[in-house]
Amino acid sequence: MINLAGELNGVKSVAIAGHIRPDGDAVGACLGLYHYLKKNYPEIETTVYLEPIPAAFQMLAGVSQICHDFEQEKTYDVFFGLDCSDIKRLGRAAGYCTGAAKTICIDHHISNGGFAQINYIVPEASSTSELVFGILDEEKLPYESAEALYMGIVHDTGVFRHSCTSPETMEIAAKLMRKGINCSKIINHTFYEKTYHQNQILGRALLESILVMDKKVIFSAVRQKDMEFYGVEPSDLDGIVQVLMSTAGVEVAIFIYETAPREYKVSLRSKECVDVSVVAGYFGGGGHVRAAGCAMQGSIYDVVNNITLHIEQQLQKVENLD
Repeated sequence: MINLAGELNGVKSVAIAGHIRPDGDAVGACLGLYHYLKKNYPEIETTVYLEPIPAAFQMLAGVSQICHDFEQEKTYDVFFGLDCSDIKRLGRAAGYCTGAAKTICIDHHISNGGFAQINYIVPEASSTSELVFGILDEEKLPYESAEALYMGIVHDTGVFRHSCTSPETMEIAAKLMRKGINCSKIINHTFYEKTYHQNQILGRALLESILVMDKKVIFSAVRQKDMEFYGVEPSDLDGIVQVLMSTAGVEVAIFIYETAPREYKVSLRSKECVDVSVVAGYFGGGGHVRAAGCAMQGSIYDVVNNITLHIEQQLQKVENLD
């Protein structure tokens, strides 16, 4: 656990940053901490650095204060790296980390080796937002922080459905709800609600999905030309892998989208038997036991064949135990 008051003693400037292509937990954790510091430490200059965030998150207070410009040269007394397993995953914000007098990492990725001077890493936690809540004084938590942290927990637990959801997670969610936040609005607007084009590309991904490995694995791929045709960005693809994962009888879902010719971003999800963080880690990625990702090169079939080989190895070990 981090003693936040102690770490901020005498501090004049703080930078907060999350991982590239920020998801709900990264945005929620960063804004949750930002609002808390702005209210309780107004004397500290606090800046949040994130890449452009999905449109659904624009409902949160403080999004207009997020800095997307990483070009300015500035050093900070303290740098917080949130929901980021590796300094490279900070993207262009990594320079503020290396230049800071003190660096603090708060994260729940099992693949995090601890890149900061002070590391608070709890792989068993549902989300980084849950961990950020734990270092704050609940009595001093502003409404805006509660709203952001609740959203972060909602997104990384799949609205409290994933196995990472613990009794402590639910207790923290209840405490955040008591701050008066509109839980239904947060869940519906940021998690379930999709644009017409997002639903179109989801339909395309489902229509072209394929079951392999005795129907234990499902995969689907979206090419750049598909994204251009439907007018969607990578952030519009969030949630597709989870829908694939809901297929009955499937143990692992693989979703791939093309980022450049013969280059792909791979998202992996599993139910019970496969540790996808190990699979992603083999290819230079990382994540959690049930949710992970990596980047790969080659053809779509090269990517799928290489990934399923490692999934098969884990499934065979389970079958041998049975």
